[in-house]
Amino acid sequence: MFSWYRQVTAKERKTFWACFSGWALDALDVQMFSLAIPALIAAFSLTKADAGLISGATLVASAIGGWFAGALSDRYGRVKTLQITIIWFSFFTFLSAFAQSFPQLLVLKALQGFGFGGEWAAGAVLMAETIRAEHRGKAMGTVQSAWAVGWGGAVLLFSVLFSLLPQEMAWRVMFVIGLLPALLVVYVRRSVQETDAFLAGQKAAASKPAASTLLGIFRPDVLRLTIIGSLLGVGAHGGYYALMTWLPTYLKTEKHLSVLSTGGYLAVIIVAFWCGCIASSQLLDRIGRRRTVAFFALACVATVLCYIFLPLSDTQMLVCGFPLGFFAAGIPASMGALFNELYPSGIRGTGVGFCYNFGRVASAGFPVLVGHMSDSMPLGQAIGIDAAIAYSLVVVAVLMLPETKGRKMETSA
Repeated sequence: MFSWYRQVTAKERKTFWACFSGWALDALDVQMFSLAIPALIAAFSLTKADAGLISGATLVASAIGGWFAGALSDRYGRVKTLQITIIWFSFFTFLSAFAQSFPQLLVLKALQGFGFGGEWAAGAVLMAETIRAEHRGKAMGTVQSAWAVGWGGAVLLFSVLFSLLPQEMAWRVMFVIGLLPALLVVYVRRSVQETDAFLAGQKAAASKPAASTLLGIFRPDVLRLTIIGSLLGVGAHGGYYALMTWLPTYLKTEKHLSVLSTGGYLAVIIVAFWCGCIASSQLLDRIGRRRTVAFFALACVATVLCYIFLPLSDTQMLVCGFPLGFFAAGIPASMGALFNELYPSGIRGTGVGFCYNFGRVASAGFPVLVGHMSDSMPLGQAIGIDAAIAYSLVVVAVLMLPETKGRKMETSA
């Protein structure tokens, strides 16, 4: 399964570990918020809709950050942009620990989201341009599995801190620890080299107006790809965030599970998410990008509806949690390779950042909508309806995109 790793060069391996670590630490910072929602509701007397608004604002900011960071990576380099975004999201996660009101927390989380979206865009292009074509799907799918690693770390940190400290202090300490990912920049500076694709077009990129880089993805020759790719991002992120933002709260408030029990249920889903990313990474280079995404999206619709609407016992929910996490992983694990292969080097970062993160703008409405819908129906039903609609959109979008398996990374502008 990992034999490809032994076939790549030292440069490819160092880049892989930088991107893997960056995404894992990104997940650590982001998932801490989802786990802390009940404590934040109590600390600031929030409604579920207020909590959903914070999540939505973070996602909108991450979309803007992804687009701008992608453009910066096209103009100033993948590695430099990656370093900036890691420092950015770590710093604002740290500052969130000192929020004294709902408005302060809302602004700080939005600023954190700006760096979060940017880190993925820079890292995805860096990895895609470094790894060879025959292993691109496997490498990028495996990098995406780092989300499960960071997510697991957040659950472990949450379980320990909320068991040892009062709730009103535990969430603040957790956010303070979110500063640690900034240390990854030291490794990136020392070990990761800029890609040949960027270096080949560096002079041409620097000579162009900044606006031409940002808006290049709307040129007539790539506009259709940008629109469809963005729709795919809407569905993928909408389903994921509708489900995962509210799942810890759903397990605690409607299934009446303790903190440690909630951690146990999430552990099953997280392990399954990692397995799903690895499975997707293998399928991408075997059956292609389109078939892989369509398969996982259809499976997501079925498993989400079963998990939320069937009258499952605690044990059955634990068992069904595995396919839920497994299939939810396959779509994001596929998008990095697919989006990178749609664009030439001069606008690749911008295109990848926009398509992947535009979904966050529209998908930001899904967690907010779940919060509002839960005022008139059970939270579980609200999650299930929103997630099923979102994943259905993924199927429609991916069938309209070309197959890019094995495509060489174009270096033209």
